[in-house]
Amino acid sequence: MLTIAIIGRPNVGKSTLFNRLVGKRLALVDDQPGVTRDRREGAAHLGDLTFRVIDTAGLAEGAHDSLSARMRAQTETAIAEADAIFFVIDARAGPTASDRHFAELLRRADKPLILVANKAEGRSGEAGAYEAFALGLGEPVLISAEHGEGLADLYAALRVAMPEATASAAREVDNNSAADATKSLSVAVVGRPNAGKSTLLNRILGTDRLLTGPEPAITRDAIGLDYQWRHHRLRLVDTAGLRKKARIEGTLEQLAVADALRAVRFAEVVVLLLDAEIPFEKQDLAIADLVEREGRALVIGVNKWDLIDAPGSRLRQLRADAERWLPQLRGTPVVPVSGLTGFGIDKLLLAVITIDKVWNRRIATSRLNRWLAPTLEETPPPAVAGRRIKIRYITQAKTRPPHFILFGTQLEHLPESYKRFLVNSLRQSFELAGVPIRMTLKNAKNPYDAG
Repeated sequence: MLTIAIIGRPNVGKSTLFNRLVGKRLALVDDQPGVTRDRREGAAHLGDLTFRVIDTAGLAEGAHDSLSARMRAQTETAIAEADAIFFVIDARAGPTASDRHFAELLRRADKPLILVANKAEGRSGEAGAYEAFALGLGEPVLISAEHGEGLADLYAALRVAMPEATASAAREVDNNSAADATKSLSVAVVGRPNAGKSTLLNRILGTDRLLTGPEPAITRDAIGLDYQWRHHRLRLVDTAGLRKKARIEGTLEQLAVADALRAVRFAEVVVLLLDAEIPFEKQDLAIADLVEREGRALVIGVNKWDLIDAPGSRLRQLRADAERWLPQLRGTPVVPVSGLTGFGIDKLLLAVITIDKVWNRRIATSRLNRWLAPTLEETPPPAVAGRRIKIRYITQAKTRPPHFILFGTQLEHLPESYKRFLVNSLRQSFELAGVPIRMTLKNAKNPYDAG
């Protein structure tokens, strides 16, 4: 597939253009510069063209091994991968010294390049845009990514710059449905800051795809990455570290946290990554509770396992802690891993595939009712105010997560403790360990009721 990288200095609107091309708000956007750090990829559509687009961090100078230098390395990788480049400048500011410096860098890349003058709405934008001729990169394409203006001109410029490649990209539109027949399993990796999420994902992918380092809260955007493990297609989503609400600072961190929470809601399986040296902090439990409320399947990964002495007894203790602290997700897999060494990665991915099957499990109504009768006989529901609660029938309404409907009389008086007993018995009897279970109570209609 045709790949285009969006390149430019900070705060020229690269992420806004990226969001416009992919048709959804995938990249974080804010007025302050340097919001984007990792490179983000998406399926873009422009007219009848479909292509892969890469959003990048703003080109900036930085000392060797600084965060800025590592961000720049990510951008240079995107340039190397791309078939063509959208070089974005701020039309209102006109070409700056930084723009001229990076224009030379991109010229040496020797790839089709389209100069995009963003924020060109209004007279001031138009005047600044035409100053961009001085960059020697041809005629600038005037757009407003925020308002969706000028995209037809961008389409035309791309067609002219890459006639053969764009002809193929247009044909791919018709083939997308067949290519997407096998859907990827969406897996969000979440946890507190510095739990090692990006390092672990880099180890899984076998490349330094995500920005890492000693600085806290490097990851901001939730970055989705396609990966094939054995014969399973996965969509791995790296997320920003989730801190306690009271400790979240500034609009940018709020946006990053909101992006991470959205990744949890749209995931099928969530990997909660703990730090092996300080596991099950209050925030870890809060994240697990959020996963349960959202109805997602959960796997607990315990990272930095290479730092642990007596791993056998430590793992037994962690699994016991998980049972004690997360009774609503009893049986959740707890898998020790090391993003640094690669230890435990296959077991973690196997746990992800297995828990997804449990999350999708459907149980026949006949089997459920064969379970229900002896369960009620052995432990009948309590009487409330002298009136017996009768449970007559159970069926599964849906999966993802498993959702059961219980029919009977006086069910509005069924104590929560007895409902939990039934849920735990279902979990044990039908091997539903580690996934949320929903149960709805419905009073059976009285056939002698005149209403």
